[in-house]
Amino acid sequence: MRTGLIIAALLLAGCGQNNGLKPQAGKALPPPAYGATQSPTAAELIRPSSQARPQRSDELLRKSEERRGDEFDLPPS
Repeated sequence: MRTGLIIAALLLAGCGQNNGLKPQAGKALPPPAYGATQSPTAAELIRPSSQARPQRSDELLRKSEERRGDEFDLPPS
């Protein structure tokens, strides 16, 4: 039982490694986008875009301001 837990923990620890990613044998990376000069590397393909991981804004409100009206806040019909 104990060895099974240790083996499971080691297998789970290895799941997060992504060092040296390469395409499968006989397969190629996706072609470059229209207008691009080169195709992206494996590391560039797994890096999340700024839309997927937006930066956090920690700017504090300096003064109280009235919220403007929302023209799309309509009652249910």
